[in-house]
Amino acid sequence: MQKRRIKGERVRDNEKWQPVLKCLLFAYLLTIGLLFILAFMLYQFALSKSVVSACIIGIYVISCFFSGLMIGKVLGHKKFVWGIIMGSLYFAVLVIVSLMVNQRIENALMNLVTSYIICAGSGMLGGMVS
Repeated sequence: MQKRRIKGERVRDNEKWQPVLKCLLFAYLLTIGLLFILAFMLYQFALSKSVVSACIIGIYVISCFFSGLMIGKVLGHKKFVWGIIMGSLYFAVLVIVSLMVNQRIENALMNLVTSYIICAGSGMLGGMVS
């Protein structure tokens, strides 16, 4: 059972970020599910590299859009800002995991900028739609 807050009552810091972390977790679970579907399609249909790249970008867009949509519905104020924050957090985790796996960032600056714009923009769009 949720506790109702009295107007003007301070919210604890962990209560502020709990919905953000839940929405981020949802975004990555959605990403994992969509990547499994993509892997199955790759196995069944022998997709080309360009099709796989386009699908991966589509997965970024879908995951960030729905995380922005969720955070906008949960928090209910400054929706597009929270959508940008969700897209940025998604991108940050993506980059950190990528650096842990690859351990280098060669010639990837333009790809990073493009990926950030895609993630932040689709998160913002999800927040605006909510």
